[in-house]
Amino acid sequence: MVHLTRCLSRALKSFPARMDHYSRFSPSPLSIQQFLDFGKRDGSVKKSFVFLRQELPVRIANIMKEINLLPDSLLKMPSVKLVQSWYLQSLKELLEYENADPNNDICENFTDRLQKIRDRHANVVETMAQGVIEMKETHGIDPQKETNLQYFLDRFFMSRISIRMLINQHTLVFGHNLRTHPRYIGSIDPNCDVESVIHDAFDSAKYLCDQYYLASPEMEIKTINATCKDKKTDVQLQYVPSHLYHMLFELLKNAMRAVVEHHGTASIDYPPLEILVCEGENDVTIKLSDKGGGIPRHQIDLLFHYMYSTAPTPPQPGSTVTAPLAGYGYGLPISRLYARYFHGDLQVTSVEGYGTDAIIYLKVLSGEANELLPIFNYATSKHYKTQVSSADWSSPAIHNIAVASGPRSMRM
Repeated sequence: MVHLTRCLSRALKSFPARMDHYSRFSPSPLSIQQFLDFGKRDGSVKKSFVFLRQELPVRIANIMKEINLLPDSLLKMPSVKLVQSWYLQSLKELLEYENADPNNDICENFTDRLQKIRDRHANVVETMAQGVIEMKETHGIDPQKETNLQYFLDRFFMSRISIRMLINQHTLVFGHNLRTHPRYIGSIDPNCDVESVIHDAFDSAKYLCDQYYLASPEMEIKTINATCKDKKTDVQLQYVPSHLYHMLFELLKNAMRAVVEHHGTASIDYPPLEILVCEGENDVTIKLSDKGGGIPRHQIDLLFHYMYSTAPTPPQPGSTVTAPLAGYGYGLPISRLYARYFHGDLQVTSVEGYGTDAIIYLKVLSGEANELLPIFNYATSKHYKTQVSSADWSSPAIHNIAVASGPRSMRM
């Protein structure tokens, strides 16, 4: 780790001009329709190469500049240094193609390089999560740092989603190892059947729940296509099935856990999970309802805070091959990022004592499903320097602190 620290320090000092150059550009968001058009009609490996050798460094440099704004107490953590080294190495490798002639050999080499970069970054989420745990255990975390960290992690993981999307599209469309369904355009299914993805995610969540609790609830699905006059009920849209699967798996896993723990593992007749899928003119809406006892209202916002989880802390990255049922507290926040990436959303409402509704919104029109990307600029830097404002509304917590500290002074 000492060697990694020295190498990273030297690299960051010798590389600022290139990083600064690319960080001055804003990322160019694409829509699902643009991805499809390029993959089906307009695209060639040379065009993709010319675009990505500029766009990928821009996206990586933007987020690397933002990483440098994090507190030293986090930047010094071994896991965070490791993540930084991955991003730095990937940026250096991409810049080797900066002025390369886009001939067949160069394009093939570039595609192979992208696959290696994708593999290098496979464990970024777990490793960054481990870095945050290391900081909390070593230095603790105050409200200012926590606010900045929530802001950063949303942007960092959204950037990662977008970078992987670009790499996957290129390698799946132009690479030699085509592992997706024949009708897919890269990672996008032009006719993504929502109910089919729900069943896949349910089977995976059920398997995990059965392993953990030796029991699991069943599922009931209702599908409505409000746009079809002929009462056709199936709902299809142009989307990335792996993104939808990620969101659904997380929500189903949480719902199953809530139901089993609320009703007890001895129960053999759990209330089923109810899923409503509805296609309207603008949105496809997926609502998952459970009878798992609900969540107190004051905890709803915490569900989307990184590091918040009611489950035990999972093993460190790489130490086990069995996926934990829950633990890092990153599942819901990252699922919401997947929903928002193409301008959808994910929301949770609850009735304490009864159950919880989780709702996914997706854009129907692929031309309106544009990437939502973080941009590094002056306003970004300013955010990390802004102090948390003092509370100007009364609350029980503030009142209790005032009483404990002695007589109150009057403010007129």
